Amino acid sequence: MTGYPEPLTLCRALARVLCIAGSLALAACGQVAPPPVVAPPTLVPANALLSGVAAGAPVTALGLRQEDATAALDAFAASCPVVTSRDDQSGLTAPADWIGPCDAAASWPRDDAARFFASHFETLRVGDGAACATGYFEPEIAGSREQRPGYDVPVYGLPTDLVRAWPADIPPDQREGNPPLGRHDASGAFVPYYTRAEIEDGALAGRGLEIGWAADAVEFFFLQIQGSGRLLTPEGEVIRIGYAGQNGRGYTAIGALMRERGLLGEGPGQFAPSMQGIMAYLREHPADGGALMRENESWVFFRELTGDGPLGSIGVPVRGQSSVAVDPRFVPYGAPVFLVTDREEARGLWVAQDTGGAIKGANRFDTFWGAGEEARAIAGGMSTRGAALVLVPLGTLERLGVR
Repeated sequence: MTGYPEPLTLCRALARVLCIAGSLALAACGQVAPPPVVAPPTLVPANALLSGVAAGAPVTALGLRQEDATAALDAFAASCPVVTSRDDQSGLTAPADWIGPCDAAASWPRDDAARFFASHFETLRVGDGAACATGYFEPEIAGSREQRPGYDVPVYGLPTDLVRAWPADIPPDQREGNPPLGRHDASGAFVPYYTRAEIEDGALAGRGLEIGWAADAVEFFFLQIQGSGRLLTPEGEVIRIGYAGQNGRGYTAIGALMRERGLLGEGPGQFAPSMQGIMAYLREHPADGGALMRENESWVFFRELTGDGPLGSIGVPVRGQSSVAVDPRFVPYGAPVFLVTDREEARGLWVAQDTGGAIKGANRFDTFWGAGEEARAIAGGMSTRGAALVLVPLGTLERLGVR
């Protein structure tokens, strides 16, 4: 996704560390004064509507490239069964709003895709629109269906004792939303599920949950962060695995921990602030690196996938250079998103088809780059800032009272 012009409201310097939502402020940005943001001042921003929205530029002013628009149209059309039937957590749209664009997308000429978006969408900015984008990809790592010498890192399927329930010490009148994930111990008490450290130490061993075995603990750690990937066996078999669930423990970004501890940077003894730099540290310091990985207590469980691509969180295959992970409280699933960022590769039109444990808050995006070494290199070093516009069906701004 290249060829887009420099924006008027764009941070000019690349972030020097991986984007962590809410932890880094935009610096050196010469921003044009935005129009007033509509926001109820007394409410805590819990979704896009409560964060405040403002009208964005007309779609015709975005200068959509035809190749970019065509890929986005295909991704949008694949999302239509979801957007026309699923409630929108962001508060911006309703399923019926998407019926018109989705009906049109089914037969719209792909060589005229830019006009499709101009004909059926308008743009809005959530909050101040200042965006942070990282990248992810579909890792390919050495693996095996069976445990064998050199392949001893278990890839677990979803355990049956991982359930949602309310702990006894939470009174009924304080039980709001979904119950937490956990398990029932031998006494029947509901307790948190096993941590990464406990699982690595064998808490799930001997239960027949293994769907495969990885050769490298570091590579598998990052595959868990990506949420899907491919195991390449010595026999040449490709086993595609996708997200099945998570242990309910909090996600801790080890890149942020390394930054706080002075391990990432450009000084003597520091490692590059990228996935590649983090992996280099983990390999050069196996004991400290192993302990560092365990500070991320989150563990991802997998299932074997069939089909032509990994599935995003809405059950639709994600597409390299078209799909983006979002926080669905701030961007409707299936919505096109226009990014203008410091990194030219990330600029352009994306479609919200996924989410992730680290993708939290308004204007936080994780761009998907597909599989292979090029995708790994781009995604691993992707950390960029800029501006984001969300494309919503025509009439949304008027209904929301935004002018």
